[in-house]
Amino acid sequence: MSSRLYLVPAPLGDNPPQEVIPPHVFSSIAHVRHFAVEDIRSARRYLSRIGFRGMVDSLSFYEINEHSSQEDIEGIFKVLESVGEMALISEAGLPAVADPGAALVALAHKADVEVIPFSGPSSLMMALMSSGMNGQCFAFAGYIPVKGEERRKRLRELEARSRKYSETEIMIETPYRSDSLFQDILAVCGPSTRVCVASDITLPDQSIRTRTVAEWRRCPLTISKKPTVFLILA
Repeated sequence: MSSRLYLVPAPLGDNPPQEVIPPHVFSSIAHVRHFAVEDIRSARRYLSRIGFRGMVDSLSFYEINEHSSQEDIEGIFKVLESVGEMALISEAGLPAVADPGAALVALAHKADVEVIPFSGPSSLMMALMSSGMNGQCFAFAGYIPVKGEERRKRLRELEARSRKYSETEIMIETPYRSDSLFQDILAVCGPSTRVCVASDITLPDQSIRTRTVAEWRRCPLTISKKPTVFLILA
């Protein structure tokens, strides 16, 4: 293996990176000059905060986001092969988890490029460990359908799967749709199904609460566009 792809975590919000990411991550990538990122502007700001201040203009950035085609990603991978080292940074949390950068990692494995992951915050795992739900049998459902009836159908399927296997189902949603997803969960799921709403994880106004559907219906919650992880266990 002659080339390396570093998987670099980022904070889940605007809190100081040093609060949630081990210091050795920063020193381990101090020599890297090529970065595959979701958003160049926020990546530049992040790198400035972890030791690249005054050097950011000399770095090379390549965007990988939901608009990137496979051809775009293959082009970035060719750069990686040419320069020998590149770091992949997600917009928030761990790269390649619910993140378009996974396609770059797949190309790295196909070409026998060494993939080096670093530890950092995962909203999914932190929500699961804080939920009180089944941590031995769980599934990440990702983003479920946006349209009303399709979403409600998917929620019924997930609840049925949870009931059958005693499996915790984990979902995420774009923040501005969090309240509507939460309302559909309460409308569709049975009264005894447990629901965890984990918002702004690792941030000062973090809120993680697990209640049954019946309890949530009695005490409504407004999420207000906060990044949120939803978990259900029937």
